[in-house]
Amino acid sequence: MLDQNRVQTMDINILLSIINMQVRNDFSSFEELCHFYELNQNQLVQRLALAGYTLQANQQFTAA
Repeated sequence: MLDQNRVQTMDINILLSIINMQVRNDFSSFEELCHFYELNQNQLVQRLALAGYTLQANQQFTAA
């Protein structure tokens, strides 16, 4: 479902929704999701940060 290319090109709102939903429903942490899909965690955090979202302690991205 997710790969590094898709993460870099997907609409940011869809990406945010997928990441938050997957972490909430299928993974115990954002780090676990990145490991499972072999995603570069830092690049994903940076892409979401450029759109104004930050990773919270509850493992969800929210508007800064």
